[in-house]
Amino acid sequence: MKILYLECKMGIAGDMLASALLSLFDDKEKVIAELNAMGIPKVKYQFGKTEKCGIVGDHISVLIDGVEEESVDADHHDHDNDHHHHEHDHHEHNDHHEHRHNSLYQIEEIIEGLNISKEIRSDIREVYQLLAEAESEVHGVSVSEIHFHEVGNLDAIADISAVCYLMHELDPDKVIVSPINVGNGQVKTSHGILPVPAPATANLLKGIPSYSSDRINGELCTPTGAALVKYFAFDFGPQPVMSVEQIGYGMGKKDFPQANCVRALWGDAKDEADVVVELSCNVDDMTPEEIGFATEMLFEAGALEVYTISIDMKKNRPGFLLTCMCREDKKETIVKTIFKHTTTIGIRENISSRYVLNREIRRIETPYGEVRIKTSSGYDVKRSKFEYDDLAGISRRTGKSVLELKNELKDLLPYEE
Repeated sequence: MKILYLECKMGIAGDMLASALLSLFDDKEKVIAELNAMGIPKVKYQFGKTEKCGIVGDHISVLIDGVEEESVDADHHDHDNDHHHHEHDHHEHNDHHEHRHNSLYQIEEIIEGLNISKEIRSDIREVYQLLAEAESEVHGVSVSEIHFHEVGNLDAIADISAVCYLMHELDPDKVIVSPINVGNGQVKTSHGILPVPAPATANLLKGIPSYSSDRINGELCTPTGAALVKYFAFDFGPQPVMSVEQIGYGMGKKDFPQANCVRALWGDAKDEADVVVELSCNVDDMTPEEIGFATEMLFEAGALEVYTISIDMKKNRPGFLLTCMCREDKKETIVKTIFKHTTTIGIRENISSRYVLNREIRRIETPYGEVRIKTSSGYDVKRSKFEYDDLAGISRRTGKSVLELKNELKDLLPYEE
């Protein structure tokens, strides 16, 4: 299993993530040529080497009409309180900023015109959707009304497109990201001076381990960086057990006491058992509807699996065995949820090993439009199947049965069901 581990001790930003991914390729100039061939209007990528705290790493520069941003590139997070330089300051620069594309519709037009696969275009759209949802929550308007400022600039589009392209080329089985250093202090934005992390970034980081730095003043995690790891990360936490084959460094521009970089580790990990907590209880005085609602609440609380089995209880009364599996860090929440939404007065706990295949959702083009497929791999097994909801939607539109559609489209699956 190929693992990409991203170490974010100095935060995460689009340009630095793209640079870290590029550093894992042997022929970097060839990859830069491929990025330029995507055809983002007025954009040219350039590759360079730089040194931070004695470490030599890579940096991708984005030129707009031949000019690189003077203060920072679109998502560069070398910001401090002395200057308040930030990706939100792009409107203060000069003529080469007339190319700004603020609306989601305008960004969609650019994405649609790129010379890349449909899968990569879909990834770029999904990242922008995450950004739009985060901004929507901050500003209290619908996603369709969102007008991007900084992350709608061409250099931000270039960073996001580069990351999506490079992720597609690397094709890791898992992307795991360390807890993210968000920085400290305040940052100047187009909306005024805001606390670090900025509100949209804070929204994107919900559910992601992060922390504030006491040593570094400034914004270390940008909205684009947060959106990219939220979209691509399989899990967050410390480096897993893996045989590291390559190490890359994506460098920032500014100097700090700590090396200003994102470190990328690429390597191999054996398929291993996933340790889970198994919680179970007996219930004989709840209706099926109440059990069903409790199951929904447990999934919302973070359960991995929830199921019931019919059992005989005292005095031959029929009842249910409710079993719920979760990770150790969710155990307390799940226990409270079971007690809250069921009538049980006791819960049993077992630690179990769970063997799972690696799962991924892809999108493929069919005569009926784009359809999602689920792929599973590991333990010398590969299989794939269509997303049922997508086939059901086509069935309603065409009148064909789901079975007919599965048989008609089966040759489009990468592996047999």
